[in-house]
Amino acid sequence: MDTKELLKKVRKIEIKTRRLSDHIFSGEYHSSFKGRGMTFSEVRQYQFGDDIRSIDWNVTARYNEPYVKVFEEERELTMMLVVDISGSESFGTTQQFKRDILTEISATLAFSAIQNNDKVGLLLFSNEIELFIPPKKGKTHVLRIIRELIEFEPKSRKTDLSHALRYFSNVMKKKAIVFILSDFIDTGYDNALKIVGKKHDVTGIRVYDKIETELPKLGMVPMRDAESGEIVLVNTNSKIVRRNYRAHYLKTVDYFEDSFTKSGSGVINNRVDESYVKKLLGYFKRRA
Repeated sequence: MDTKELLKKVRKIEIKTRRLSDHIFSGEYHSSFKGRGMTFSEVRQYQFGDDIRSIDWNVTARYNEPYVKVFEEERELTMMLVVDISGSESFGTTQQFKRDILTEISATLAFSAIQNNDKVGLLLFSNEIELFIPPKKGKTHVLRIIRELIEFEPKSRKTDLSHALRYFSNVMKKKAIVFILSDFIDTGYDNALKIVGKKHDVTGIRVYDKIETELPKLGMVPMRDAESGEIVLVNTNSKIVRRNYRAHYLKTVDYFEDSFTKSGSGVINNRVDESYVKKLLGYFKRRA
Protein backbone atom coordinates (compact mmCIF):
# COMPACT_ATOMS: atom_id res chain seq x y z
CA MET A 1 0.00 0.00 0.00
CA ASP A 2 1.53 3.33 -1.06
CA THR A 3 1.66 6.34 1.28
CA LYS A 4 -1.18 8.23 -0.41
CA GLU A 5 -3.53 5.26 -0.25
CA LEU A 6 -2.56 4.56 3.37
CA LEU A 7 -3.21 8.16 4.46
CA LYS A 8 -6.56 8.12 2.67
CA LYS A 9 -7.57 4.93 4.48
CA VAL A 10 -6.40 6.27 7.86
CA ARG A 11 -8.40 9.46 7.30
CA LYS A 12 -11.52 7.50 6.37
CA ILE A 13 -11.32 5.40 9.53
CA GLU A 14 -10.53 8.48 11.63
CA ILE A 15 -13.64 10.33 10.39
CA LYS A 16 -15.94 7.36 10.99
CA THR A 17 -14.62 6.23 14.36
CA ARG A 18 -13.95 9.67 15.81
CA ARG A 19 -17.54 10.67 15.11
CA LEU A 20 -18.67 7.60 17.02
CA SER A 21 -16.37 8.28 19.95
CA ASP A 22 -17.27 12.00 20.09
CA HIS A 23 -21.04 11.62 19.93
CA ILE A 24 -21.76 8.13 21.26
CA PHE A 25 -18.99 6.39 23.15
CA SER A 26 -17.15 9.10 25.05
CA GLY A 27 -19.71 9.44 27.86
CA GLU A 28 -20.35 5.70 28.05
CA TYR A 29 -16.62 4.98 28.20
CA HIS A 30 -16.17 7.57 30.96
CA SER A 31 -18.89 6.04 33.13
CA SER A 32 -17.87 2.43 32.43
CA PHE A 33 -14.21 2.66 33.39
CA LYS A 34 -13.44 4.33 36.67
CA GLY A 35 -10.29 6.17 37.69
CA ARG A 36 -7.66 4.77 40.00
CA GLY A 37 -9.08 6.49 43.07
CA MET A 38 -10.08 9.80 44.60
CA THR A 39 -7.82 12.82 44.83
CA PHE A 40 -8.27 15.88 47.07
CA SER A 41 -9.71 18.91 45.26
CA GLU A 42 -10.73 21.63 47.77
CA VAL A 43 -12.52 22.44 51.01
CA ARG A 44 -15.92 24.12 51.23
CA GLN A 45 -18.47 24.95 53.88
CA TYR A 46 -20.50 22.07 55.24
CA GLN A 47 -23.91 21.68 53.60
CA PHE A 48 -26.93 19.74 54.83
CA GLY A 49 -26.59 16.12 53.72
CA ASP A 50 -22.77 16.07 53.57
CA ASP A 51 -21.06 13.03 55.07
CA ILE A 52 -19.67 14.06 58.48
CA ARG A 53 -16.69 11.79 57.84
CA SER A 54 -15.51 14.27 55.20
CA ILE A 55 -15.29 17.17 57.69
CA ASP A 56 -11.84 18.82 57.73
CA TRP A 57 -11.43 19.38 61.47
CA ASN A 58 -8.36 21.61 61.15
CA VAL A 59 -10.12 24.09 58.82
CA THR A 60 -13.31 23.82 60.90
CA ALA A 61 -11.39 24.79 64.06
CA ARG A 62 -9.68 27.68 62.27
CA TYR A 63 -12.93 29.27 61.00
CA ASN A 64 -15.14 28.08 63.84
CA GLU A 65 -17.67 26.59 61.45
CA PRO A 66 -17.75 23.20 59.69
CA TYR A 67 -15.85 22.66 56.42
CA VAL A 68 -15.65 19.47 54.38
CA LYS A 69 -13.02 18.05 52.07
CA VAL A 70 -14.06 17.66 48.43
CA PHE A 71 -12.55 14.83 46.41
CA GLU A 72 -12.59 14.19 42.68
CA GLU A 73 -12.15 10.95 40.83
CA GLU A 74 -8.62 10.56 39.51
CA ARG A 75 -9.60 10.07 35.88
CA GLU A 76 -6.35 9.45 34.05
CA LEU A 77 -6.29 5.87 32.84
CA THR A 78 -4.28 3.76 30.45
CA MET A 79 -5.93 1.75 27.70
CA MET A 80 -4.09 -1.10 25.99
CA LEU A 81 -5.28 -2.63 22.73
CA VAL A 82 -4.00 -6.20 22.36
CA VAL A 83 -4.80 -7.12 18.76
CA ASP A 84 -4.46 -10.44 16.92
CA ILE A 85 -3.00 -9.98 13.42
CA SER A 86 -2.42 -13.66 12.60
CA GLY A 87 -3.46 -15.15 9.28
CA SER A 88 -7.00 -16.02 10.30
CA GLU A 89 -7.85 -12.32 10.74
CA SER A 90 -7.42 -11.76 6.98
CA PHE A 91 -10.64 -13.63 6.31
CA GLY A 92 -14.14 -12.49 5.48
CA THR A 93 -17.05 -13.50 3.28
CA THR A 94 -18.93 -10.18 3.41
CA GLN A 95 -17.67 -6.69 2.57
CA GLN A 96 -14.95 -6.60 5.23
CA PHE A 97 -12.24 -8.84 6.62
CA LYS A 98 -12.13 -9.53 10.34
CA ARG A 99 -9.00 -7.39 10.55
CA ASP A 100 -10.92 -4.40 9.14
CA ILE A 101 -13.49 -4.67 11.94
CA LEU A 102 -10.76 -5.13 14.55
CA THR A 103 -9.16 -1.92 13.27
CA GLU A 104 -12.40 0.07 13.40
CA ILE A 105 -13.25 -1.14 16.91
CA SER A 106 -9.72 -0.37 18.10
CA ALA A 107 -9.84 3.13 16.60
CA THR A 108 -13.23 3.85 18.19
CA LEU A 109 -11.98 2.74 21.60
CA ALA A 110 -8.75 4.73 21.22
CA PHE A 111 -10.54 7.96 20.31
CA SER A 112 -12.94 7.43 23.22
CA ALA A 113 -9.93 7.14 25.54
CA ILE A 114 -8.18 10.31 24.36
CA GLN A 115 -11.48 12.20 24.67
CA ASN A 116 -11.07 11.50 28.39
CA ASN A 117 -7.37 12.44 28.34
CA ASP A 118 -6.29 8.82 28.83
CA LYS A 119 -3.23 7.12 27.39
CA VAL A 120 -3.50 4.47 24.67
CA GLY A 121 -1.03 1.74 23.74
CA LEU A 122 -0.96 -1.11 21.22
CA LEU A 123 0.29 -4.69 21.22
CA LEU A 124 0.08 -6.59 17.93
CA PHE A 125 0.61 -10.35 18.15
CA SER A 126 0.58 -13.57 16.15
CA ASN A 127 2.38 -16.51 17.75
CA GLU A 128 5.06 -13.95 18.60
CA ILE A 129 5.07 -10.29 19.60
CA GLU A 130 4.88 -8.39 16.32
CA LEU A 131 4.78 -4.80 17.63
CA PHE A 132 4.52 -2.98 20.96
CA ILE A 133 3.69 0.73 21.13
CA PRO A 134 3.87 2.12 24.70
CA PRO A 135 0.84 4.10 25.95
CA LYS A 136 0.76 7.83 25.17
CA LYS A 137 -1.81 10.58 24.86
CA GLY A 138 -2.97 12.58 21.87
CA LYS A 139 -4.53 12.38 18.43
CA THR A 140 -1.19 12.02 16.61
CA HIS A 141 -0.39 8.95 18.67
CA VAL A 142 -3.80 7.38 17.95
CA LEU A 143 -3.36 8.01 14.20
CA ARG A 144 -0.05 6.16 14.36
CA ILE A 145 -1.84 3.22 16.04
CA ILE A 146 -4.44 3.21 13.25
CA ARG A 147 -1.71 3.25 10.58
CA GLU A 148 -0.03 0.24 12.17
CA LEU A 149 -3.33 -1.64 12.42
CA ILE A 150 -3.94 -1.05 8.70
CA GLU A 151 -0.56 -1.71 7.16
CA PHE A 152 1.52 -3.80 9.56
CA GLU A 153 2.55 -7.11 7.99
CA PRO A 154 3.12 -9.86 10.58
CA LYS A 155 6.17 -12.08 10.39
CA SER A 156 4.05 -15.10 11.32
CA ARG A 157 0.54 -16.21 10.39
CA LYS A 158 0.02 -18.39 13.48
CA THR A 159 -1.58 -17.50 16.84
CA ASP A 160 -0.42 -17.78 20.45
CA LEU A 161 -2.49 -15.63 22.79
CA SER A 162 -0.86 -17.12 25.88
CA HIS A 163 2.54 -15.82 24.76
CA ALA A 164 1.07 -12.34 24.11
CA LEU A 165 -0.54 -12.26 27.57
CA ARG A 166 2.68 -13.28 29.32
CA TYR A 167 4.57 -10.56 27.45
CA PHE A 168 1.87 -8.05 28.39
CA SER A 169 2.16 -8.97 32.08
CA ASN A 170 5.89 -8.31 31.97
CA VAL A 171 5.76 -4.90 30.26
CA MET A 172 2.62 -3.39 31.87
CA LYS A 173 3.28 -2.90 35.57
CA LYS A 174 0.51 -0.36 36.24
CA LYS A 175 -3.18 -1.20 36.06
CA ALA A 176 -4.71 -0.70 32.61
CA ILE A 177 -7.98 -1.09 30.74
CA VAL A 178 -7.20 -3.94 28.34
CA PHE A 179 -9.15 -4.85 25.22
CA ILE A 180 -8.06 -8.11 23.59
CA LEU A 181 -9.33 -8.27 20.00
CA SER A 182 -9.17 -11.57 18.14
CA ASP A 183 -11.23 -14.37 16.63
CA PHE A 184 -9.92 -16.49 19.53
CA ILE A 185 -9.37 -19.57 17.38
CA ASP A 186 -6.88 -20.69 20.00
CA THR A 187 -6.77 -22.44 23.38
CA GLY A 188 -4.33 -22.86 26.26
CA TYR A 189 -4.37 -19.22 27.35
CA ASP A 190 -6.62 -19.47 30.43
CA ASN A 191 -3.83 -19.44 33.04
CA ALA A 192 -2.07 -16.45 31.46
CA LEU A 193 -5.42 -14.66 31.24
CA LYS A 194 -6.10 -15.20 34.96
CA ILE A 195 -2.80 -13.52 35.81
CA VAL A 196 -3.58 -10.50 33.61
CA GLY A 197 -7.17 -10.36 34.91
CA LYS A 198 -6.04 -10.11 38.55
CA LYS A 199 -4.27 -6.81 37.89
CA HIS A 200 -5.99 -5.26 34.88
CA ASP A 201 -9.55 -4.53 33.71
CA VAL A 202 -9.81 -6.94 30.78
CA THR A 203 -12.38 -7.32 27.99
CA GLY A 204 -12.20 -9.88 25.19
CA ILE A 205 -13.76 -8.83 21.87
CA ARG A 206 -14.29 -11.83 19.59
CA VAL A 207 -14.79 -10.92 15.94
CA TYR A 208 -15.90 -13.74 13.68
CA ASP A 209 -17.38 -14.44 10.26
CA LYS A 210 -20.70 -16.28 9.92
CA ILE A 211 -19.22 -18.88 7.54
CA GLU A 212 -16.81 -19.93 10.29
CA THR A 213 -19.66 -21.18 12.45
CA GLU A 214 -20.48 -24.15 10.22
CA LEU A 215 -19.48 -25.64 6.88
CA PRO A 216 -21.93 -25.20 3.96
CA LYS A 217 -22.65 -28.19 1.68
CA LEU A 218 -20.47 -27.46 -1.35
CA GLY A 219 -19.11 -30.89 -2.22
CA MET A 220 -15.34 -31.50 -2.41
CA VAL A 221 -13.67 -28.17 -1.67
CA PRO A 222 -9.95 -27.33 -1.44
CA MET A 223 -9.41 -25.30 1.74
CA ARG A 224 -6.34 -23.40 2.86
CA ASP A 225 -5.53 -23.09 6.55
CA ALA A 226 -5.12 -19.32 7.02
CA GLU A 227 -2.39 -19.80 9.62
CA SER A 228 -0.41 -22.81 8.38
CA GLY A 229 -0.97 -22.23 4.66
CA GLU A 230 -1.69 -25.94 4.17
CA ILE A 231 -4.29 -26.84 1.52
CA VAL A 232 -6.53 -29.84 2.13
CA LEU A 233 -9.44 -31.30 0.17
CA VAL A 234 -12.59 -31.34 2.31
CA ASN A 235 -15.82 -33.21 1.58
CA THR A 236 -18.34 -30.65 2.82
CA ASN A 237 -21.25 -32.96 1.87
CA SER A 238 -20.25 -35.32 4.68
CA LYS A 239 -22.43 -34.96 7.79
CA ILE A 240 -19.57 -36.25 9.96
CA VAL A 241 -17.15 -33.67 8.55
CA ARG A 242 -19.64 -30.84 9.09
CA ARG A 243 -20.52 -32.08 12.59
CA ASN A 244 -16.85 -32.37 13.60
CA TYR A 245 -16.11 -28.91 12.22
CA ARG A 246 -19.07 -27.43 14.12
CA ALA A 247 -18.02 -29.19 17.34
CA HIS A 248 -14.45 -27.87 17.04
CA TYR A 249 -15.69 -24.34 16.40
CA LEU A 250 -18.06 -24.39 19.38
CA LYS A 251 -15.27 -25.75 21.57
CA THR A 252 -13.10 -22.67 20.87
CA VAL A 253 -16.07 -20.35 21.51
CA ASP A 254 -16.89 -22.07 24.81
CA TYR A 255 -13.23 -21.96 25.82
CA PHE A 256 -13.10 -18.23 25.07
CA GLU A 257 -16.22 -17.38 27.06
CA ASP A 258 -15.39 -19.71 29.94
CA SER A 259 -11.78 -18.51 30.25
CA PHE A 260 -12.71 -14.83 30.24
CA THR A 261 -15.63 -15.27 32.65
CA LYS A 262 -13.55 -17.27 35.16
CA SER A 263 -10.79 -14.65 35.06
CA GLY A 264 -13.32 -11.91 35.89
CA SER A 265 -13.03 -10.38 32.42
CA GLY A 266 -15.73 -9.03 30.11
CA VAL A 267 -16.86 -10.69 26.87
CA ILE A 268 -18.15 -9.26 23.59
CA ASN A 269 -19.02 -11.43 20.57
CA ASN A 270 -19.34 -9.54 17.29
CA ARG A 271 -19.98 -11.03 13.87
CA VAL A 272 -18.37 -9.19 10.96
CA ASP A 273 -21.74 -8.25 9.46
CA GLU A 274 -23.18 -7.06 12.80
CA SER A 275 -23.03 -3.55 14.26
CA TYR A 276 -20.11 -3.31 16.64
CA VAL A 277 -21.54 0.06 17.71
CA LYS A 278 -24.56 -1.62 19.32
CA LYS A 279 -22.42 -4.33 20.88
CA LEU A 280 -20.00 -1.84 22.47
CA LEU A 281 -22.76 0.47 23.69
CA GLY A 282 -24.66 -2.42 25.25
CA TYR A 283 -21.50 -3.63 26.97
CA PHE A 284 -20.60 -0.17 28.33
CA LYS A 285 -24.13 0.38 29.65
CA ARG A 286 -24.13 -2.99 31.45
CA ARG A 287 -20.86 -2.04 33.13
CA ALA A 288 -21.86 1.48 34.16
